[in-house]
Amino acid sequence: MTAETAQLQHPLLRVQDLKIRIKMDNGVMNAVDGVDFEIRKGRTLGLVGESGCGKSLTSRALIGINPKECETSGTIDYLSSEDTKDGALDLLSLDPNGRKIRSIRGRKIAMIFQEPMTAFSPMYTIGNQIMEAILIHRTKNKKEAKRIALEMLSKVGISDQEKRFDQYPHEFSGGMRQRAMISMALSCNPEILIADEPTTALDVTIQAQVLELMKRLQQEFGMAILLVTHDLGIIAEMCDEVAVMYLGKIVEQAPMREIFRNPKHPYTKGLMRSMPRLGGNKAKRLESIEGSVPVPVNMPPMCGFYDRCKDRIEGVCNKQSVPSTQISDSHTVRCFLYSEQQGGK
Repeated sequence: MTAETAQLQHPLLRVQDLKIRIKMDNGVMNAVDGVDFEIRKGRTLGLVGESGCGKSLTSRALIGINPKECETSGTIDYLSSEDTKDGALDLLSLDPNGRKIRSIRGRKIAMIFQEPMTAFSPMYTIGNQIMEAILIHRTKNKKEAKRIALEMLSKVGISDQEKRFDQYPHEFSGGMRQRAMISMALSCNPEILIADEPTTALDVTIQAQVLELMKRLQQEFGMAILLVTHDLGIIAEMCDEVAVMYLGKIVEQAPMREIFRNPKHPYTKGLMRSMPRLGGNKAKRLESIEGSVPVPVNMPPMCGFYDRCKDRIEGVCNKQSVPSTQISDSHTVRCFLYSEQQGGK
């Protein structure tokens, strides 16, 4: 094994049995229920699923910015590529407002938020907000911080940086705000970039530019990316590995090509069939997954996809929790169709 291959196989972040519960008036919502995945250096992991399945809560838990009412358990082990001799640091064990997590948040693990118009403060200029992160994590020299900020604006393709530096978020277009958000996230050269729906509400041309920009900057900085999206086209374009999420659980995980060529879970198959295809029959309607996502409040032990699944096993899928089954070395699925205890495939 070469040193480069070993580096790629080394996880920067390992999430195990992550659970997020929210107390409601009518019970407890299991918003995230036992999620496991790893983020590796130089690789992109796609977290895909319908709205409301727990993707954003999962990604925000990594840097401890979920609301206080979210009760979070499990482990989020951070293993810095710069120094692993001290072992893993469980980010969930840290005070979310403490100095240690704040030294990691923004510096080692950065995030591109879903809507930059609400992520940026309307009271401060774009340049001021990018400089703030640099002054906290990289240098105390304001001239140096401004130079880095202008350089990052240039890297993300924003022209006339001096002028744009002193403008406010409302003076930027949607695509430019997203680029500015990326420049702020990358201003401290993070090891891990969390991109939560980074192309939402952008037209397809700007969307393609933003995705190409992220790929180019990933190659330049060598960072890992967690890409949160519901768009399978973006997953195919950007990701090395894919985790399919449904009702707070990862129901299938595999390399990107394996997911597209050989999906196993009925939910994953339904997502694939709902995609438009070039050269397809124009008169044929796209398939849809019938029903709606149930509310995960006081859920009994059963498959969350049971009511919508055409392949469900009566008396099995609705009677017990579904175990995760290893299909191959890199492919897991949470479905009784493949569970050995049920005599699956």
